[in-house]
Amino acid sequence: MRKTLLLILSATLLIPMVSYSKNTSGKDREKRGMTMYAYPDKKSLMREIDSLVKANETLMNELDSLYRRYSDLEIYEELAEADSLNPGLDGISEPYIFPSDTALSRDSLLSIWYRMGDLTVDMEPSDIDSAVMLSDIPDSVYIDRLQRLSCFVSVPYNSIIRNHIIYYTQKMPDKMEKILGLSAYYIPIFEEIFNKYDLPLELSTMAVIESALNAKAVSRAKAKGMWQFMYSTAKRYGLTINSYVDERFDPIASADAAARYLRDSYRIFGDWNLAIASYNCGAGNVNKAIRRSGGSKDFWKIYPYLPRETRGYVPSFYAALYAMRYYKEHNLTPDVISMPAHTDTLRINKMLHFEQIAHFTGISIDELRAHNPQYLHDIIPGTEKEYILQLPYQYTNAFIDHESEIYTYNDSLYFNATAMKKIQQAAQPSKIIHRVRSGETLSHIALKYGVSVRNIQRWNGIGTNIRVGQRLAIYTNGSGPAASRSSSGGKVSTTTSNGYVMYTVRSGDTLWDIAKKFNGVTVSDLQRLNGLNRNSKIYPGKKLRIKKAQ
Repeated sequence: MRKTLLLILSATLLIPMVSYSKNTSGKDREKRGMTMYAYPDKKSLMREIDSLVKANETLMNELDSLYRRYSDLEIYEELAEADSLNPGLDGISEPYIFPSDTALSRDSLLSIWYRMGDLTVDMEPSDIDSAVMLSDIPDSVYIDRLQRLSCFVSVPYNSIIRNHIIYYTQKMPDKMEKILGLSAYYIPIFEEIFNKYDLPLELSTMAVIESALNAKAVSRAKAKGMWQFMYSTAKRYGLTINSYVDERFDPIASADAAARYLRDSYRIFGDWNLAIASYNCGAGNVNKAIRRSGGSKDFWKIYPYLPRETRGYVPSFYAALYAMRYYKEHNLTPDVISMPAHTDTLRINKMLHFEQIAHFTGISIDELRAHNPQYLHDIIPGTEKEYILQLPYQYTNAFIDHESEIYTYNDSLYFNATAMKKIQQAAQPSKIIHRVRSGETLSHIALKYGVSVRNIQRWNGIGTNIRVGQRLAIYTNGSGPAASRSSSGGKVSTTTSNGYVMYTVRSGDTLWDIAKKFNGVTVSDLQRLNGLNRNSKIYPGKKLRIKKAQ
């Protein structure tokens, strides 16, 4: 380690030498503006090394403090990359921490479009980019139509975008017609929300590629709703998630959160293509792609460095815009979707069951669910806080006329202790077993499922090291067991000796891993208590002092 630092410092601290002749006199050198410089001696370099090591230790302690301060590791990880976000911070009036990438980093959510129920087709979106797709329409026609989109950005034309356009307009006509029918109802609602935040209205089309406008869409990584929010990001953007309610399924509430996310993302990148890409893979992955491309903020230059499933996301967005505008030219006819022309918003501050509403108004349970998909058990828990009920206008008068009767009708049946307990039990953590693949890191896995690295470590009792084939328990609703465990799967085993808590080193442990197992313990603490230095090695079976026994 010291040799490496010595070489690095020798290269970076060298003061440029001005060439001169051995016979050149000092006066001549002064006259010619030449100055002699010397290499720093070894003692100076060693002092510099020690200074850097101490500075590094200080930074590690600062990061450790942040790690403990932010229970959600995604914020911590975002802070660690804050230097790469600087260009996007210009003009922001107060310190800004971009929300969790994991919120919107998921397992090819775009492919929900292709996998979802009756929208299933044979190809994943990432395959479309490289596929060879044929069309009778000349490139010149596609180019002209894209230029006439009057989009908020200039839409380029290339083989990737062409493939996505062909796929949307020619390869899945039945599915596209269904989406066109739904869009007539939902897109105006989303445009009104995006207009409120002074955002380009075309961004509302992102709901098409996120979920095919299915309010109940759920990805393999448990991103939910029409706008496909992960648990942590949804909570950070103020969406309610509890045993009775999940506002990710509410098209209006989730669209509002999506608009705010995109607004924040644009503040960071200053480019809509990058903001759109970050909605799929997270700001961190976009920034990594920017760095790997040499600092470019052109989407097509960072394209090869983006996660595979994100590369087709922006092209798919433009293809969806194209299809929504030019569907008639492709002989597509929107399905007739039975949606009311108007719904009323009622404020509910008592416990209310959908069957109580249906009994007095005549509305069907299915209709209530369609307009209020955020209520998980047909119950509006109004005593918890005020919630809203969306009701087609033709049923509103009946609800108002019978409101007092509605709340009391069979309330002891719907809201008794047994029924409530059953709902609570149904809300237990959703557990997924993930098998580690080659090349995966804890950060990759955390991004995939929308959880923190720290929680994966806590749930599985591991440090920073994972191996191919290892099975990890993931709890996707933000909960899960709290017990600490060792890397071998058992509980952390400690003893006491001479007034200290003692830990037995296990295979794969590092000082950093061990420090993370104990609250308030740092690497420096372990080194000081055990007489270790930077070059000391630890091995399985070695006993380490951790801290004073309580």
